[in-house]
Amino acid sequence: MQAEQVKQILESQLENCTVATAGEGCDFQVTVVGELFEGLRPVKRQQMVYACLNEYIADGSIHALTIKTFTPAQWEKAQN
Repeated sequence: MQAEQVKQILESQLENCTVATAGEGCDFQVTVVGELFEGLRPVKRQQMVYACLNEYIADGSIHALTIKTFTPAQWEKAQN
């Protein structure tokens, strides 16, 4: 699996989100920015991302996954 495939999967399932991916093979890092994370705890945010990728984790296409999630306001602050 390629990082671009992971990005496409997440973008197709998480509406109005910006997704950045890195990694190769079965080890990926993803950063997802979206309003849908507003008011959610970090664990719930990660569960939303995992839910999109569960079938690929189950079949071994993805073995290691590092997830960072932000609301647009949090992302803006993180960039400064």
